[in-house]
Amino acid sequence: QVQLVESGGGLVQAGGSLRLSCVASGHPFSGYAVAWFRQAPGAEREFVAGIMWSGGSTYYADSVKGRFTISRDNAKNTVNLQMNSLKPEDTAVYYCAADANPLRPLLRGYWSRDDMDYWGKGTLVTVSS
Repeated sequence: QVQLVESGGGLVQAGGSLRLSCVASGHPFSGYAVAWFRQAPGAEREFVAGIMWSGGSTYYADSVKGRFTISRDNAKNTVNLQMNSLKPEDTAVYYCAADANPLRPLLRGYWSRDDMDYWGKGTLVTVSS
């Protein structure tokens, strides 16, 4: 069983930056594919960024490509999401999620919230205009 705890959310002005962190406990993080999803009010939860277990491959939604960077430190059981040039439409609750099948996103070619085995409780990011 893996427990995920997100931190780093808050209120920021458009154009600003935030760094989200996801810390895992209960099991070594290194064997999981990890992703960030987000859910805005009234919207479905959507994929934001993902990283394979080795950290060598990263994936991004088109809406955040070039602005967000996902990284991981398996020794610290941590995955980070650096968010730059934030926009009001980035406002959402951001969730960290882990897939116990570390190759599934690679084999599927996409990241699905239905494939994630573990979820954190989320951290709120609010971007003001």
